[in-house]
Amino acid sequence: MELILKSNKEESLAKIIALAKKLNVVIERKNTDFNKTARVNLKSRILNFKAASPSSFGDAAEWEQRQRSDRESIKRSKF
Repeated sequence: MELILKSNKEESLAKIIALAKKLNVVIERKNTDFNKTARVNLKSRILNFKAASPSSFGDAAEWEQRQRSDRESIKRSKF
């Protein structure tokens, strides 16, 4: 079973951790505390990402055309 506890009070978490140790419960701690500035900076980095070089995968549309070149083209009609 997994139990996720979240709190801003270090004292409360310390008490829970101490009790868990007494009960031989395994504790995994993940630091996910991002302040607003960190979140804004991360969002900005993601949205403004520019690759240093072109993708090594090439153009997806060209690949698809090559893969499907042996198939008959199907025209879709509107119903």
